[in-house]
Amino acid sequence: MRDFIVLYPYTLTMKYSFLTLITAGAILLASCQSKSQTDSATGKDSTGKTTQTSENSKAAAIDVSKIKVADAKTILARKQVPILCYHQVRNWKPTDGKVGKDYIVEIQNFKDQMKMLADSGYHTILPDQLYAYLNTGAPLPSKPIMLTFDDTDMDQFTVVRPTLEKLGYKAVYFIMTVSIGRKGKFVDYMTKEQIKQLSDEGNVIGSHTYDHKNFKKYAGKDWEEQLDKPTKKLEEITGKKMTEFAYPFGLWNAEGIPELKKRGFRMAFQLSTKRDEKDPLFTIRRIIASGYWSPKTLSNSIKNSF
Repeated sequence: MRDFIVLYPYTLTMKYSFLTLITAGAILLASCQSKSQTDSATGKDSTGKTTQTSENSKAAAIDVSKIKVADAKTILARKQVPILCYHQVRNWKPTDGKVGKDYIVEIQNFKDQMKMLADSGYHTILPDQLYAYLNTGAPLPSKPIMLTFDDTDMDQFTVVRPTLEKLGYKAVYFIMTVSIGRKGKFVDYMTKEQIKQLSDEGNVIGSHTYDHKNFKKYAGKDWEEQLDKPTKKLEEITGKKMTEFAYPFGLWNAEGIPELKKRGFRMAFQLSTKRDEKDPLFTIRRIIASGYWSPKTLSNSIKNSF
């Protein structure tokens, strides 16, 4: 997946070019994919916000330390939970290219997409619930879905957070640590305080490397620079152990999975390619929610992709 930060030595344009060459197939594959919510598991609190009542408390009650990892065949046999991957949530600019717009969901469209999910009876789940379900078959809420947001963009705090809060939804934010607190030419990024607030409010923070370097090319000191140091920084910010990882560009290789396990990660998220037959927990599928998709298209893509 892409990243809009101006990373040295990359510029935004160079990044898009890199994506076009390396992940065009993944992008195309991912792309080929009213009233308040009234499901019985939801309600409204005293402020009128839609809430997921008991669903979030169930997530908090899961003791994953007692879960034994199931064999790959068992995990692969379970029905996949829909997982959406978002990046920027802002209105398009004249300078945004065709490829870039795939990764930029306009604000009203995002709100309409979330309303569609709520009206359709979807309940957000978090990694503990997914981990328990994949390994033990633990029950999930009706119509479970996981929302994930990559790259630390500021709009994930200023736009996404209040939108999800109104629906009682929680999400996973995969943080790229090089960008924390930066103000870029094209986009600003979340601060340490904002990341901690998201965590304290019941969302999950996951690792997304230091500067989005292709996981398939890691060697030598890359494991320290891209995994160890970012993990330590995020754990210092949140006060919580990092157990989830998202591959930059969605690209992974089997050779690198033992390095993730060695560092205490229990699940890793790619994009829409086939899961690994030996390590499905480290190749969990997501689909990119394209900026070109209407809520109806998103709904159809969820049904067709999972």
